[in-house]
Amino acid sequence: MLVMNPPEPPQNLVPIGVVRNGEFDAARQDWRGVRSRLELRADLEAALLGLADYSHVIVLGWLHEIPQDMRSRTQAYPSGDQRLPLQGALALRGGARPNPISVTVCRLRGVAGAILEVEGLDLIDGTPVLDVKPYIAFYDAEPKASLPKWARG
Repeated sequence: MLVMNPPEPPQNLVPIGVVRNGEFDAARQDWRGVRSRLELRADLEAALLGLADYSHVIVLGWLHEIPQDMRSRTQAYPSGDQRLPLQGALALRGGARPNPISVTVCRLRGVAGAILEVEGLDLIDGTPVLDVKPYIAFYDAEPKASLPKWARG
């Protein structure tokens, strides 16, 4: 018998910064060449000590333009393509999920004060940044990871 714990109270997340890149089309497919500036809160400048030594970072963002009704959607077709198998929202990378948090690994091009310059971040201008972490290949990559057949292209 499955016993559900009472729901946790809402968590308050305070963005640490914002994305600036002049991109406003969230449906864009190829973000590889897009350069973005992460404008972090000035009080976090000291927290960036040593980050410039990494080639890549993990950026967590809050997909603020995802409508509330999409957050309650439990299933969808990948990229809206009905030729692909229907998937649960938590089996997809899109923003239509209970908490529209994005996770992106991108190239770190520089750190100046409380500003990060990155390349390949798939977030539109104005997206709140929740966190930044260094990308560490032996922690963050799993060479034996597998994908379902439909996701292999």
